[in-house]
Amino acid sequence: MSRLIYILNGPNLNLLGKRQPQIYGHETLADVEAECRKAAAGHGLEVRFHQSNREYEIIDWIHEARESAAGIVINPAAFTHTSVAILDALNTFDPPVIEVHISQVHKREAFRHHSYVSHRADAVMAGFGTQGYLLAIERLARLINTAK
Repeated sequence: MSRLIYILNGPNLNLLGKRQPQIYGHETLADVEAECRKAAAGHGLEVRFHQSNREYEIIDWIHEARESAAGIVINPAAFTHTSVAILDALNTFDPPVIEVHISQVHKREAFRHHSYVSHRADAVMAGFGTQGYLLAIERLARLINTAK
């Protein structure tokens, strides 16, 4: 069984640490990637870590993951609330999917309370800051190990 996981990040997450640090914190996406790689390695998992401001790239990575990945952690960012296309792509992926949001989206604007991705996600982490990625990896590892 594959030990590869994809960690996919949506629009504006390339500005993590610079954009609205009062909401998203001071860690950069490079910091998050390093922490995720370390956490995944602790579970014997390999990581493909991607970020894009383009919806089609995220969809392409989900399609790529279908061929080789044991799970996906996805922070779709603003695409959470708008992208049926990402939901459709995730619906073609059979292994576990964990949705992550750095902020507590339900304490924010009403439009952020709806997630298309949640219709497919096996779990959702929201409001844990960047620690949500590590919690998602922990859960994903457990799901992968139980599926053996």
